[in-house]
Amino acid sequence: MPVHEGLALYAAATEAGALGLPMLEVGTYCGRSAVLLADAARAAGVSALTVDHHRGSEEQQPGWEYHDPSVVDPEIGLMDTLPTFRRTLRRAGLEEHIVALVGRSPQIAAVWHGPLGLVFVDGGHTDEHANADYEGWAPHVAEGGLLVIHDVFPDPADGGQAPYRIYRRALASGAFTEVAATDSLRVLRRTAPGI
Repeated sequence: MPVHEGLALYAAATEAGALGLPMLEVGTYCGRSAVLLADAARAAGVSALTVDHHRGSEEQQPGWEYHDPSVVDPEIGLMDTLPTFRRTLRRAGLEEHIVALVGRSPQIAAVWHGPLGLVFVDGGHTDEHANADYEGWAPHVAEGGLLVIHDVFPDPADGGQAPYRIYRRALASGAFTEVAATDSLRVLRRTAPGI
């Protein structure tokens, strides 16, 4: 995530923190954006949560553009970003301000029942994964809360289209209104029920 998008995410999280509700991120990877959410949550006195299976998304697997062999567990041969994520939080002094939910987003969403002040969707970029993240977590965004979607590229030449499609879906639902756009980061406010 570029710095200016990170600053926009932090601004959204700071605003959402005023609702007094937890904030949740889908797609942790190594924790860069989780640090931003955790710091905003700390300042607001709320919880930050992050959901990830820590095995990497499609584009991070061997042979793909964003693969990083340094996060492959040599014993099992699979990606494992959880240790890197934990080190990132420790270095930032924010271990006590975030809860890591390790597992697949749809499974965790199925057992989550509380309202959220902010949901940041930055998980898998296939239609299957992006839709599952949206359908699982958007219903939990409280009235006035924020739905933030990363990697929204209207032009297919700039990037994958699944996040763009869930962004369009959220707007078309009438439940969300766009309040900010910073490059590929979109911030939407819940203004009506539904998804």
